[in-house]
Amino acid sequence: MDNTVTINDLELIIEQLQAENAALKAELSEVKANNSWLMELISSSRRKRFGVSSEKTVYDGLTVQLSYEMDEPEGLVVIHGENVEPEIQAEKPARARPKKQGEMSTRLPPGMPVEIVECMLPDDAMKNENGETLHPIGKELVRRELDIIPPKATIIEIWRTSYASRENELNGETVSIVKAPLPEQVIKGSMCTPATAAYIIYQKCVMGAPIYRQWQDWKRQGIPIEKQTMINWVIRCSEDYFEPIYDELHRKIVKEKFLNSDGTTLQVLREPGKTPQSESCIWQYRTGSGAEHPIILFEYQPDKKQERPKAFLEGFAGYLTTDGSSSYNGLPPGIILTGCFSHVNHHFTDALRCLNESDRPGSLAFIGKNFVKEIFDIERSIKDMTFEERFKIRNEKAAPVLDAFHKWLKSKEPYIAAKSKIGKAINYALNQWERLIQYLNDGHIECSNNIAEVSFKTLVVNRKNFLFATSVAGARATAVLHSITETAKASNLDPFKYMAFVLRTAAGKKIRTDPVLIETLLPENAPQSCWRLSSQKNSDKTGNLPR
Repeated sequence: MDNTVTINDLELIIEQLQAENAALKAELSEVKANNSWLMELISSSRRKRFGVSSEKTVYDGLTVQLSYEMDEPEGLVVIHGENVEPEIQAEKPARARPKKQGEMSTRLPPGMPVEIVECMLPDDAMKNENGETLHPIGKELVRRELDIIPPKATIIEIWRTSYASRENELNGETVSIVKAPLPEQVIKGSMCTPATAAYIIYQKCVMGAPIYRQWQDWKRQGIPIEKQTMINWVIRCSEDYFEPIYDELHRKIVKEKFLNSDGTTLQVLREPGKTPQSESCIWQYRTGSGAEHPIILFEYQPDKKQERPKAFLEGFAGYLTTDGSSSYNGLPPGIILTGCFSHVNHHFTDALRCLNESDRPGSLAFIGKNFVKEIFDIERSIKDMTFEERFKIRNEKAAPVLDAFHKWLKSKEPYIAAKSKIGKAINYALNQWERLIQYLNDGHIECSNNIAEVSFKTLVVNRKNFLFATSVAGARATAVLHSITETAKASNLDPFKYMAFVLRTAAGKKIRTDPVLIETLLPENAPQSCWRLSSQKNSDKTGNLPR
């Protein structure tokens, strides 16, 4: 048997080994990429669970200069052809603690009631050591204290007087009895007063106390009102009195030109056609920072389909700032979607935190984050300016930065794994680019959706307390009542006083059929008694800096 190996055989074996080696290298590269991706997921998951929520990092203070040229060596941050290694700035000296502007007592609202306590000598101490009688020669204010009186429950008995004619009685005629009119009830046949209903809603929607906790507290105070009774009161007040106001605010908000929108989940236990474990949605729509009368509306819907915002925004034409969710893709052409640079910053921050400390300075995530930082620095510098000035400076200063940022994103996209954190950050920015640059078109548009995120904070915190809505009616009431309280807060109103005013004024009336009454009850027309003690209602209704 001939065992000789020819040169051709050796060449064939070598080619096979080289092919196998190349396949193993490709497989190893894929394994490493998957391993890196999984480690990023683990790191991100741990950080979301145990880390801080703030996106500020120590790298926000680096001296970074960004280049408008994209052909420089990798790992360097460049400006006008100069290579500048990123350096950490010298540690800033601790800021001196600001001097007090006086004791807290001098900064209390002037409208609060004042109780005076006079400290005087007792009668047996009105003589000095020589036996001479003392007399007052003056008094001084020594200090002011803040005293909190817990809310108290009072039983209100409604007595009605009946009247009749004495002459009819004396003449033996039929006596006509006249009875005094009774005050209208918020809920007929109920012991609930306007203040009681407003207090329950205030505790739930503003202070985050679920009704079952309020029920327990009432029981401890000896008030045996059942939990379901309190829930029924809240839903009835929402449907009869606050929903008509909500609908009128809805009609007004779609006439605005600049809106913000966002969404979050809500679990509803008894929802038709869905399991208790499924999640529904709470949508938010609010006016921009420059609106004359701020409006913040929440809407309950069973899902996040594109039909939901489309139906709510029917009749709206203007700019809508969102987080880039696909739920907004089906809106009509009259609505121009604008993007959120805070979400871009979030993706680059997430990618930066997945790197080792030593790899962060000069990384792609670091450079992308600093592009966004420069955009926000420009916004901070113009926040006190008029909308016209903002428009002008944005196009002078921000537009070149955006052009450079876009070129940098396009140059890095082909070489980055799409599944990686930095790949997701780059792809998100590129996919949203047309929406992101829309804020250059008008000074009223914000470059982020932060105003909507902040407006959602109260509801999201409250959701952690009440966990879920039992029924669709409860979910709808939650959305309506949070709309009323958040709009009241944005209008510099006291939410409790405003809701009590609405319930007292509209008690027993068919508010839906009375447009004049609804207009009177809107937050923008609330009386001075509903204003916050610490501020004038009309000084700044948006809560933002004056333009």
